[in-house]
Amino acid sequence: MDFSWLQDPFYQEYLIEGFINTLWLLAVSAVGGLALAVAVAMARLRGPRPLAMLAKGFTVVMRGTPLLVQLFFFYYGVGRLLEGIPGVQDSVIWPLLRDPFFYGALTFTLSVGAYSGEVLRGALASVPAGEREAGRAFGLTPFQVFARLWLPRAVQLCLPTLTGEMILLLKSVPLVSTIALMDLLQAANIIRDETFLVYEPLMLIAGIYLAMTVVLTLVLRQVERHFPGMQPTRRRFPLRRVESAPCKH
Repeated sequence: MDFSWLQDPFYQEYLIEGFINTLWLLAVSAVGGLALAVAVAMARLRGPRPLAMLAKGFTVVMRGTPLLVQLFFFYYGVGRLLEGIPGVQDSVIWPLLRDPFFYGALTFTLSVGAYSGEVLRGALASVPAGEREAGRAFGLTPFQVFARLWLPRAVQLCLPTLTGEMILLLKSVPLVSTIALMDLLQAANIIRDETFLVYEPLMLIAGIYLAMTVVLTLVLRQVERHFPGMQPTRRRFPLRRVESAPCKH
């Protein structure tokens, strides 16, 4: 095994840039996807029928098509379509619309929103209606009931599943190497092409992703452990054995 290329500052720069882009994609897609998941879940549960049907169609399409196809559709399809619209290239948002990071984050956000939205919809539907009615009985507004009672209780129920979705998102990030975005896999491809080494760059990237997965798993487990309502119940006072008095005949 030859890892002497790791001392080259050019290859180190590739790896650092790929690592930073990977973290940014994970963070942006996770935050945006979970926010979209809440909107999709509520649209399907409480939205008007046209909005509910639209949310259902969005979920079916995003979950029923490969993620790589979606990535190509947005980057090569939508990006090329926007390029042909007059005035778009002269607008202030054109640098964003031509950036592959934007299309990668958009694709992953929509994917996470579809998958997590369906998970969250089931969790919201499983929250007992009596808990929401109790909140209304205490004078809370509908928004307060949703933000303080209904949504936290649903997240508590599906938090382990959402943790799995975040890990799957991390392992999906290398797909952006197909749209010329510098991530860890793209950095490994460049190093492999220039050094003619096949296994060493891939083994390094696999080790980095394994370490990131372990760290992400530990962080999310801490979130699960400290999330309100997830802690195991403890008895505050020890139970004392009470001996019954002997019966008198």
